Amino acid sequence: MRILILEDDPLIALDMQLIVESCGHEVAHLCSSLEDLRASMDDAPDFAFLDIDLPDGKSYELAAKLETLGVAFAFVSGSRRGELPDNLRHARFIPKPYSQAAICDSLSAERRRFAN
Repeated sequence: MRILILEDDPLIALDMQLIVESCGHEVAHLCSSLEDLRASMDDAPDFAFLDIDLPDGKSYELAAKLETLGVAFAFVSGSRRGELPDNLRHARFIPKPYSQAAICDSLSAERRRFAN
């Protein structure tokens, strides 16, 4: 699958990229802000990992847009799940610090859904 990673911390972004690639997927977009994402994303990914708190805002609007496009995603954040807006409370949520297993498990679950 082609994966989008939206993460403003470069070390976390690199770690997530290595995990995604070790699980056999391609990182199609690696962005550190919403503005970077707007400038670089010309086609939708198959799955996205979204940090919530970014230098230029929260990723909630992007998450809602991905949902309308049918793109699955998971929030990966130091925020609490309870802080999500009501319309996104159902979303996958991986708390930071995350484990490699949590990232790979999300991708495996989506791969099964994607294959069907």
